[in-house]
Amino acid sequence: MDAGRRGVSSQLSRALRPDVALPNDGTAGTLVGRAWVPGDPPGPSVVALRDESVFDISTTVPTMSDLCNAPDPVATAAATGTLIGSIDEVLANSAYDARDAALPWFLAPVDLQTVKASGVTFATSLLERVIEEQAAGDKAKAEAIRTQITALIGDDLSRIVPGSQSAMRLKEHLMAEGAWSQYLEVGIGPDAEVFTKASPMSAVGTGSEVGVRRDSGWNNPEPELVMVIAASGHIVGAVLGNDVNLRDIEGRSALLLGKAKDNNASAAVGPFIRLLDETLSLDTLRSLIIDLVLHGDDGFTMVGTNSMTYISRDIEDLVAATIGAHHQYPDGAVLFAGTMFAPTQDRDVPGEGFTHKVGDVVEISCPELGTLVNRVDHCESVEPWTFGTGALMRNLARRGLLTH
Repeated sequence: MDAGRRGVSSQLSRALRPDVALPNDGTAGTLVGRAWVPGDPPGPSVVALRDESVFDISTTVPTMSDLCNAPDPVATAAATGTLIGSIDEVLANSAYDARDAALPWFLAPVDLQTVKASGVTFATSLLERVIEEQAAGDKAKAEAIRTQITALIGDDLSRIVPGSQSAMRLKEHLMAEGAWSQYLEVGIGPDAEVFTKASPMSAVGTGSEVGVRRDSGWNNPEPELVMVIAASGHIVGAVLGNDVNLRDIEGRSALLLGKAKDNNASAAVGPFIRLLDETLSLDTLRSLIIDLVLHGDDGFTMVGTNSMTYISRDIEDLVAATIGAHHQYPDGAVLFAGTMFAPTQDRDVPGEGFTHKVGDVVEISCPELGTLVNRVDHCESVEPWTFGTGALMRNLARRGLLTH
């Protein structure tokens, strides 16, 4: 193994230690997840983390959807369960390239929930979406357009309330100047952008690889808060996410959003869902500071921050735009809240900004939710997604877990 590979492997392993992966207060909150558990047959189980141990509670709640839709998810998560190992052991076995099939490892902590995402919810990322559109996906043009757009509309739209009278006056001004954009429409207009990021069962968890398309030459990670939503529309928990983004493909046309956003291993969620309880409130979620650190095989390092205090739309407003009388999700949903992080740091060619390379290790963390870590590869090279909803139902039936 060359020095670059050893460095990446070390970064991945470091982030899969309990002192890094867990929230700063350890298991003081209500932490739940999913793990692949060996057996006859093996299969995915809902697990609860308590003290230093991982407990399989799938005889009480066979799916994470069942847990999050329970009348009292926190009380349900307290089910006795079966010990499957220590947190340390299961985390260590979660690295994609070092898994022992005879031992449990953590999966993405969501299953039947639809995976939705909000876009253009921060002023900084709003400007970058406008730049992508104006550059038509050509990263070489981005810096010049960034200067031009910033001169016209400024670089601080954080004081503008979407849909307000002042926002509509700005819209009229920009239209008169020929600078209006579909991204500005959802950034400062009355309606939020909400799209389907991934199908149920397709998200990857901590320690896994995330994918970027081989035909994309301008892409980046997006560190985000992910709200866990019951079928009732209530937020019941939170987790970290990486909304992998292909800037060149979306920049060519917003109608290519599906191609830019929904690909093999393009949605990472983890490490664990922290349910709302006396240790975690909605107001805490509104003030989270989410950090990103990226290490490349080439020695490149990038850091960034996503502060929820700068979001333009309240998280409950985003949830209301996603689920309600207009659209129901009987298995619940998870919703990426968007990010203010849009990397402009040059990696190779001056003026062309950042793009991923195979081997990048991305750590997304915050004190309240822990650390999600993934290695980047091409979607075509990452392990294919083969275990879907039908496979889950058949597996649960064979394990005798669909009893009611």
